[in-house]
Amino acid sequence: MMAAVYRGRSVVSVEQVPTPSAGAGELLVRVEACGICHTDLKKIEYDLLPPPRIFGHETAGIVAAAGSGVTRFKAGDRVVVFHHIPCLNCFYCRKKIFAQCPVYKKVGVTAGFEPAGGGFAQYVRVMDWIVERGVEKIPDGVSFERAAFVEPVNTCLKAVVECDPKPDDTVLIMGQGPIGLLFTMLVKRSGACVVATDTLADRLETSRRSGASHAWNPRETDAATAIQTLTDGRGADIVVLATSAPGLVDEAIRSSRPGARLLLFAQTSDRERIEFSGASICMGERRVFGCYSASVELQRESAELVFSGALPVEALISHRFPLDKIAAGMELALHPDEKSLKIIVQPQRWAQ
Repeated sequence: MMAAVYRGRSVVSVEQVPTPSAGAGELLVRVEACGICHTDLKKIEYDLLPPPRIFGHETAGIVAAAGSGVTRFKAGDRVVVFHHIPCLNCFYCRKKIFAQCPVYKKVGVTAGFEPAGGGFAQYVRVMDWIVERGVEKIPDGVSFERAAFVEPVNTCLKAVVECDPKPDDTVLIMGQGPIGLLFTMLVKRSGACVVATDTLADRLETSRRSGASHAWNPRETDAATAIQTLTDGRGADIVVLATSAPGLVDEAIRSSRPGARLLLFAQTSDRERIEFSGASICMGERRVFGCYSASVELQRESAELVFSGALPVEALISHRFPLDKIAAGMELALHPDEKSLKIIVQPQRWAQ
């Protein structure tokens, strides 16, 4: 089969690799769609993990084969696959901090080499503990492209649950790329007033259509001052950092009220360093916290939000790339233009 193999030094090479096979309790899934996620792009761009690996974890496809002992799935089933699932028994699982579970940290889906998700390949092998609790069937009439949003919607839904917005809250979402827009859709469902910022005009317009009451370009509008005007001089109750850039946390603090909650969602690289005033947190009684990856407890809810159309996620797809053009898709995701949003890789397609 063909796969996009990370070879180190930020290089991804589309090449032929052996097609994996399903062992006992496992599935072999033919990948029909896989979203490009910035978490994987950071690993590639900054060489955060040793090569070779095949990344891609927003995976939807068709069961090609089921290993012995698998009873819930059969060849031909349309499925979406999570690549992390916790043990549900350890200290962290009992505390419901699932992403810190040692089993959760083991990637359970591979297209070869060290397991890394594998969705940027034509087939993936889904290991037994993922088959047990981390595979959802795609209903008839739901496209593979839409289904590929189930995992990223889960990660955002988990974070929104942690933020716990109320109908009388003002929530600032910094960054309106695909993840920021998912936050906008989800927070709007809580009844809170959503304020969004981004530097690209098309993304701001999409943000308004997705539920933002106000959407500003921070190069043109001082968001902190504008939010204070909206909130009788207080500032935002919650700030979600759905993008990462120097100085952004300081701006989030400046835009928030005393006692506000600040969620770091896009700060996923150990190389990122953040500096801010200690007094703004201590004396301002603000809470800064992180939220990472998906929750098994929200897996069914996130799937229903996507499958039902309650979240219009397909409207976020701007580009579709065949596997052999994945490098162009990654470059566009890293350096978005005015029109680019969610980028989907279709491993079964091949450029003519």
